[in-house]
Amino acid sequence: MNNMKLTEEQKKTFKSIILLDAMINNDRQFSTDVNSDDMLLAPLLKELMAQGYVIFTGGNYKVSSRGKEVLATFNKRYAEYLKIYDIYSFVDLDKGEFAFSSYFDFDSDQAWDDFKNEDRFEDLRITVALFKKMDPAEIVFMAFINENRFDTGINGWQKDLLGDAVWQEIEEIVDTAIKPEELGADAMEDMVNQGSAILRDLLQQEEARRRDEQNNQSYTEEIIVEETVEYYQPYYYDPYYVSPVWYLPLFLW
Repeated sequence: MNNMKLTEEQKKTFKSIILLDAMINNDRQFSTDVNSDDMLLAPLLKELMAQGYVIFTGGNYKVSSRGKEVLATFNKRYAEYLKIYDIYSFVDLDKGEFAFSSYFDFDSDQAWDDFKNEDRFEDLRITVALFKKMDPAEIVFMAFINENRFDTGINGWQKDLLGDAVWQEIEEIVDTAIKPEELGADAMEDMVNQGSAILRDLLQQEEARRRDEQNNQSYTEEIIVEETVEYYQPYYYDPYYVSPVWYLPLFLW
């Protein structure tokens, strides 16, 4: 029996993010043709319009400035997810080893994939999210986005988005994930600190490589590169730290 249940508000939020992203980043125009699968999305699009997140003009739904702000906030979270929480996706609990500590040791994507997919590594992204008192379902949702599980270019994606299967899968993943209490408070704190140190090392190596590749970059660009490490600095020193961007409401239903 599942213990974790997504609320209807959570599902609506995740579905709406997919629609806003499709309209903004993929220039998707949702049809009002009654014979189109897009009509399945009409109730959600109308609610988004009623709340001011989209407008209807020229026979199509378009994202309003308010809707763009929502997606911008979500994308800031998503960028942090890719930088921070993916580090915890491959952890050897017996050795206390993070696969990402060896990220730059491989010459090809295939070699890296073979290494990180070794059976000894556990996925602790949800574990860390729970430890930091974040929404674990949002972390899984972001993982699904990163895996292109919500491909709006395939036939029938609207039915999949509105169906139950993908949301039940998120619930199951959260339910079966390793919980912080299974590892213990001290172990969790040590692990998050170790992950933060790896994050700092990875960012510094990325920036060093970028400088090597862009020897002729301007002073302004160098400042932007420097700020990448500084942005994540609070994570290095506080295992409980969560950026304020995660506390901003996305939609006000």
